[in-house]
Amino acid sequence: MTTAPPTPPSTDAAAFVAALRRLKAWSGLSYRRLERRAADEGHCLPYSTAATMLGRDRLPREELVAAFVAACGIRDTEAEAWLDARTDIACGPAPADTTPTPIAPTARIAPTAPTAPTARIAPVAAAPARARSWRTRWTLAVAAALATALLGGATASGAFTDDDEVVLERPMSASL
Repeated sequence: MTTAPPTPPSTDAAAFVAALRRLKAWSGLSYRRLERRAADEGHCLPYSTAATMLGRDRLPREELVAAFVAACGIRDTEAEAWLDARTDIACGPAPADTTPTPIAPTARIAPTAPTAPTARIAPVAAAPARARSWRTRWTLAVAAALATALLGGATASGAFTDDDEVVLERPMSASL
């Protein structure tokens, strides 16, 4: 490791994963050694997960990036830069300045009465809302299907009916 480690790009997921591949090559470690080093650092990074993560062009989960970067020997501010780049790609870059900027007044057509010039304030662009992950949606869908199936089965089995026996009354003359 005589050269500097690669820096994380914050452009898109494919470029980020390509930089992770370069980081693995820079470290010179096998997937099994990465797994052991991540465990030594207090992370969980199975070798198969690391191989799958580097074989795709999708953005890996934050905890996987943290474990992988730590296993490759990246520490402190450099590790934070990798996590920040991953967050920027996932959520969009953080707004640099949140104070509203004044906009110059528009041209007026022959005002009838003298008025003081007013400045309009531009609306502040809201940070993009973080979308639910597919895992959360999937969990909610499975929970709803399971609850529906359980309630349907309980209704079909008669669990919600009264336990009183229905007494069938017949006229006395019919039984003789």
